[in-house]
Amino acid sequence: MNIFIGADHRGFSLKEDIKTYLLSKGYVVTDVGAHELNLDDDYPDIALLVANEVAKDLNNRGILICGSAMGMDVVANKVKGIRATVAYSKISAQHARQNDNISIISLAGDILKVREAQEIVDIFLSTSFSGEERYLRRLQKIADIENQNFKS
Repeated sequence: MNIFIGADHRGFSLKEDIKTYLLSKGYVVTDVGAHELNLDDDYPDIALLVANEVAKDLNNRGILICGSAMGMDVVANKVKGIRATVAYSKISAQHARQNDNISIISLAGDILKVREAQEIVDIFLSTSFSGEERYLRRLQKIADIENQNFKS
């Protein structure tokens, strides 16, 4: 599993902390940016880079960080095949992976402390999709909706 991580200026500091943390645990991490603090960067550009990389192989994972986590999340969910969510707690990350097979989490750099974010990321990366029939059924319905919306 590769982990793609990206942040805008409001998530930059937390991204750097999370990236260092994941590398220290032996994960393969690709930082798509921002690579320096730039107050003029735009979160849609970075979220799209991460989402496109994860969409190439849904066994990979993505971590997006901006001020509220919401803007990044909206962008990631525009990419076909991606299911992203704002992870605001360990339990939200666990449910998102177990029930919805989420491949990208968005974190709020303005709100989360480093340790909280590390714990959320740990749960996100260590929790497997349950594969229960009801969740598979629901995910198929989402895929059907997505396929209708992407038809020319």
